[in-house]
Amino acid sequence: MSDRVVTQLVEEARRRHYSRRQIIQRGAMLGLSVPAIATAVSAVRPLPAFAQDAENPLGVDPAAPLDVVIFDGGFGNDYAVNVNEMYNALYPEAEIIYTATIRLGPQFQPRFTAGNPPDVMDNSGAENLPIATLVAEGQLADLSDLLAAPAYDTEGATFIDTLVPGSQNNGVYDGVQRVMLYALTVYGIWYNQTWFEEQGYTYPTTWADMMTLCEDIKAQGVAPWTYQGQYPQYMRLLFDQMLPKHGGLEALIALDNLEDGAWLADPVVEVATALRQLYDNEYILEGTEALSHTDSQAAWLEGQAAFIPCGTWLENEMTGLIPEDFVMVVNPSPSLEGDPIPFEGIGAWAGENFHVSEQGANVQGGKEWLRLLFSVEGARFFSEDTKALTVVNGAAEGLDLGIPFQSAQDAIAAAGENTFASRYADWYPQLSTDSRDQFGVLMTGGASVEEVLQAIQESADAVKADDTIPKYTREA
Repeated sequence: MSDRVVTQLVEEARRRHYSRRQIIQRGAMLGLSVPAIATAVSAVRPLPAFAQDAENPLGVDPAAPLDVVIFDGGFGNDYAVNVNEMYNALYPEAEIIYTATIRLGPQFQPRFTAGNPPDVMDNSGAENLPIATLVAEGQLADLSDLLAAPAYDTEGATFIDTLVPGSQNNGVYDGVQRVMLYALTVYGIWYNQTWFEEQGYTYPTTWADMMTLCEDIKAQGVAPWTYQGQYPQYMRLLFDQMLPKHGGLEALIALDNLEDGAWLADPVVEVATALRQLYDNEYILEGTEALSHTDSQAAWLEGQAAFIPCGTWLENEMTGLIPEDFVMVVNPSPSLEGDPIPFEGIGAWAGENFHVSEQGANVQGGKEWLRLLFSVEGARFFSEDTKALTVVNGAAEGLDLGIPFQSAQDAIAAAGENTFASRYADWYPQLSTDSRDQFGVLMTGGASVEEVLQAIQESADAVKADDTIPKYTREA
């Protein structure tokens, strides 16, 4: 029995180009003894070292299969198929095993656990694998050699030189780049510019004016607001934008850093109370809490509601359902009384989390796939296909991609340095889940503002007290 399993392991290791470490891990999972695993290690010939040169700077095995997994969400996956074609143009012998899905966690967590993960993954969406957990488990490869590699199509530049400065900071864990962030996302409040102009409405710059306008819209028989009810993190992301505008960036950083009592601070209470007014005043489309993200967005496009919070993936996600006279535009959250940061401040960050598996069968191939994705050619295709920006400098230069794209560009330009992104939900999966669920409670009146925030604070305290959970901090 043992001999047969060893033979199978050797064949698998040769086929998938396992490293010595991967053979040991796989052998342990198969229940092999230490001597049997040693036999398998010695039976597998050392993998050839592939020369690193101008044509192959990362030393990719040109014949090795490459396992690619993409989140098939708001941006679709045509751009990834394009990168597959670019990869095969360079390495025609390489078989690409390609999967596009929205259920990353349920489908691929078992493979990470088994030591047989995909080589490269876009780990995004509501059912993604918690990245901080993958980092803590040693699952994600160090991307330092990728950052230093020559850019694919920008002569004289390294890979990192071609990207928007600071755009990759959120992918650094303990000083090591583990994740690459691709889409330059603007997150705000969307509305139909055509309908607003017909009604003579102006987008409100203060929350008091938002409440006044909502009352007017409600009187017309239109719901002022909807949101992605089954995924209340969309409202939490709006909160994450409003909080630093109202309480200063330090208020958001306090949440990220798990500071004592941070979720009970006055600015947090005041922002949460403002959002709760949408429910208390019956400004939310009836039944919103039961709607999926696409269902709520479809209702908004049908004119059932005036406002919806979302990121710049919205237009591409709803392709084919947008009425001809519906001109969607995005603006920042209105200001609360006493905000120290101007109205123009907005949520903006690099999104779509790409990483290479440390235990992948083709680690260098996964990095090469990212080098192509983050090229000018790959990024320009993405922008043309999705009408969204990337972090690749100059990739969208000269493209006319319509009013929604332009409104996002205008919003981020007006914000200047006043752009915000939280980290607590990325760093701490349980806090992410608990805060998401509590925002669902907040927006449906299931508990008071104080009770909701107390529940989130208790979750944050539990994370902080758990010594098994790695902790991270950030500064302004």
